[in-house]
Amino acid sequence: MTTYEAAGVDIAAGERAVELMKAKVARSRRPEVVDDASGFAGLFDASFLLRYQRPLLATSTDGVGTKVMIAQQYGKHDTIGIDLVGMVLDDLVVCGAEPLFMTDYIACGKVVPERVAEIVGGVAEGCRLAGAALVGGETAEHPGAMGADEYDLAGAGTGVVEASAMLGPDRVREGDVVLGLASSGVHSNGYSLVRHVLKNASLSLDAELPELSRPLGEELLEPTRIYSLDCLELARSVEVHAYAHVTGGGVAGNLARSLPPTLDAVLSRGSWTPPAVFEVLAGHGGIEQEAMDRTFNLGVGMAAIVPQEAADAAVRLLAARGLPAWVMGEVVAGTGQAFYGH
Repeated sequence: MTTYEAAGVDIAAGERAVELMKAKVARSRRPEVVDDASGFAGLFDASFLLRYQRPLLATSTDGVGTKVMIAQQYGKHDTIGIDLVGMVLDDLVVCGAEPLFMTDYIACGKVVPERVAEIVGGVAEGCRLAGAALVGGETAEHPGAMGADEYDLAGAGTGVVEASAMLGPDRVREGDVVLGLASSGVHSNGYSLVRHVLKNASLSLDAELPELSRPLGEELLEPTRIYSLDCLELARSVEVHAYAHVTGGGVAGNLARSLPPTLDAVLSRGSWTPPAVFEVLAGHGGIEQEAMDRTFNLGVGMAAIVPQEAADAAVRLLAARGLPAWVMGEVVAGTGQAFYGH
């Protein structure tokens, strides 16, 4: 008799995965989450929006890219979900939006309940770190389309910002300073180039290199730093004009998106030292500086543009929250570009 199981889809495994992840998802719960007994939808009580004069809903969607292939190869699945949250919810905070909730989607060749629970547990932990709720998701088994140990994940998030408090290029002024907020490592961009370097240089993920304090695989799987709560607190405490989430395109490429067409940001390369993992990638891969700049965050995961007189207070506040930050540039008259000065 032909069955769904015979086609490669294990319904029982999917149900066990749901049971295993329940407790982890509950840790991301917010008071506004409303239980839906059917489980077909995630419900979120929006009545709190009544306290806003003009609430703007912000939404973002993203994935993790080929970093998932490093996680699969190394056999470590409990942090890749944090990367997903960083990619989705830290985009929301750029405009000043508070992340509210998120949903995820995992596609895999074979549902291994414990592995799926690890992945979703990482998403839930990332949501907790961002102050958001994981209100739902989907796990799909795609036998034949993906290998048994292959998976991919994506997510979507929603946040809210008061219209009058929205941050962005229109607030930026000549004389502002650019703060660099430290990344935790490579984050979730550039992994196609990372994998190219690993292959061409015959580097194993188990390699212990003199530049690094832990195996290369551990370094590359360090989860993306979640900036949401830090950025929200900074904007509440000091005057902030704009943020830029440093993802694909590097520091200058993303910072330019937060500038008006009449101003430039001139950055000082000597204001910080990139983490050693970038030296490893550049050295073993023979990657020139221009390509490193375009591909990686180089140690800056988020940038903030603030008035010059607010810079010291901003750096102190972030340091007190355990987030290293520093003045890395200034805003000058120009044409909407960000670049490194001499």
